[in-house]
Amino acid sequence: MVRVLRWVFFVLVVRPVIMVILGLNVRHREKLPHQGPAVLTANHNSHLDALVLITLMPLRLLHRIRPVAAEDYFLSNKALAWFSTRIIGILPIPRRRTTGVDDPMTACGEALERGDILIFFPEGSRGEPEKMTEFRGGIGKLAGRNPEVPVTPIYLHGLGKALPKGEAMVVPFFLDVIVGEALRFDDGYEDFLGELRHRMEALAEEGDFVSWD
Repeated sequence: MVRVLRWVFFVLVVRPVIMVILGLNVRHREKLPHQGPAVLTANHNSHLDALVLITLMPLRLLHRIRPVAAEDYFLSNKALAWFSTRIIGILPIPRRRTTGVDDPMTACGEALERGDILIFFPEGSRGEPEKMTEFRGGIGKLAGRNPEVPVTPIYLHGLGKALPKGEAMVVPFFLDVIVGEALRFDDGYEDFLGELRHRMEALAEEGDFVSWD
């Protein structure tokens, strides 16, 4: 039943909003993974980010897609927790360890072992529109523990204007998505983070977007 509700939500609500009301242009869609395990990484400006990334993938993989999200935010009340985990499909992880043995990346590794496709935002929290902040270490740790899993960089543009942080109303603002070549952990933690950052910045430059400042 939950799988049906999730399908209905994305087909009848999310896709029409993104594809019709907002509008979406995708470059290099063919570089998206065709199956799991895999990781999609993107810059993070809006709550729409994960929904757009899920929309990029075929419906046959919908039950496999798990956005990694902050446990303290999305599990703050029962209604939000049910909707976030069952309908959106988030994989909730703690932002910080609460004991010496808790490891936020354990659940991510288990999901990859099941063949899931994770959505991971290297910046952690949402930032200002079209301004990429420093990457945190989580994506490097995840990739290092799962070096065989491809990590696909994706640059999102326009979402910080369509639904900025702190706003609840969607603004009709055209969205752009640029998909890059997947990479795997190979040359060490710092080298991986640097290469991922480099590829994300290259995708942003490929878009040649006009600054909003």
